[in-house]
Amino acid sequence: MGLSKSDFFSEEQNELAAMLKALGHPARVAIMQFLVKQSSCICGDIVDVIPLAQPTISQHLKELKAVGLIQGTISGNAICYCVNPDKINFLQAAIGEFIPLNQACDPNSSCC
Repeated sequence: MGLSKSDFFSEEQNELAAMLKALGHPARVAIMQFLVKQSSCICGDIVDVIPLAQPTISQHLKELKAVGLIQGTISGNAICYCVNPDKINFLQAAIGEFIPLNQACDPNSSCC
């Protein structure tokens, strides 16, 4: 079987690309922002906060869970979600490589 284009890149590069792709929808960004602010897992509250239908929210949660950004546990009839701290730390560190926290882009720079 032949190589796919993703085989030319590191596991970390592929993982980061998958996470960023999952975050490429504003509803998923809103869900992540909501979950990051919570101190515990959330079961049904997301539908009350994000103005989308429950099946749509479920699909977005599925996408975020597939790339590992969130975790889910079954509690009775409900699935409770929370952020995956390991993946959030990975994402934060990877983005920090592009935009170092101790350096700001100089708007007066002569670069393009």
